[in-house]
Amino acid sequence: MSEPLRLMAVHAHPDDESSKGAATMAYYVKEGVEVLVVTCTGGERGDVLNPVAQADVDAVGIAAVRRREMAEAVRILGVQHAWLGFEDSGFPEGDPTPPLPEGCFAALPLEEVSAPLVELVRAFRPHVMTTYDENGGYPHPDHIRCHEVAMEAFTTAGDPAAYPGTGEAWQPLKLYYNLTFHRARVTAFHDALLDGGHDSPYGEWLEEWEGDDAYRVTTRVCVDEFFPLRDEALRAHRTQVEPDGMWFAVPTHMQREIWPTEDFQLAVSHVPTQTPETDLFAGIRGDVSAGDAP
Repeated sequence: MSEPLRLMAVHAHPDDESSKGAATMAYYVKEGVEVLVVTCTGGERGDVLNPVAQADVDAVGIAAVRRREMAEAVRILGVQHAWLGFEDSGFPEGDPTPPLPEGCFAALPLEEVSAPLVELVRAFRPHVMTTYDENGGYPHPDHIRCHEVAMEAFTTAGDPAAYPGTGEAWQPLKLYYNLTFHRARVTAFHDALLDGGHDSPYGEWLEEWEGDDAYRVTTRVCVDEFFPLRDEALRAHRTQVEPDGMWFAVPTHMQREIWPTEDFQLAVSHVPTQTPETDLFAGIRGDVSAGDAP
């Protein structure tokens, strides 16, 4: 009997897992797939974006609060979880831009921050990995470094000569980029809100959007049944999310009707597959034993 399929989602901060692909992860958990979320940093330099959480942060510190929030989101989604253990880099702003804090995730050498993830890949043995594109989804230093670390682990974990002492080699088969926000999806929500007589938070964003990114969407996983669970997990991150904020501007029933999928870009595949896809494990199910890597 073959082992279960395994999915690893690599994220920069606690809360990223709930805003990017959470419904997909919950769906695969229900289908019997083993899902591991890896969080690269503790989010220690994140701002408190929801005033109601400030008292908790004042009492025990933001690092402790965000760990507690992460544990609740993990419980809601039913996934496994691992901390990579690095320090949040913050989002340096100003002109000139200040240097990154010494010793933070984005400032350390790539091999140093990649080694723990290579070890996790070799221990968990995912068939599929998800992460951000080369721009990090948005240009936060930790998101960009998360992309670099995930790519390094995906590329080298299968090489027995790479990263000695981090376990037996294992080659994941596919790697995807999360495409939570792309132009067609944002436009659909914007138009639906306006048509329904609601205010839209997306107007200014769309005015500044350059180019058409529709070509990037290779894979749409229909997971609208799990949107309420996704939203519950996102609300668990109270320091980062206001319950009635932008993330929840589009009512769930409207989302399910207009855009019932979570979308991804297939970045690398070591198995034959045809796009568009409806399953992150397309090309793996039935063709590759779930217990073996090539």
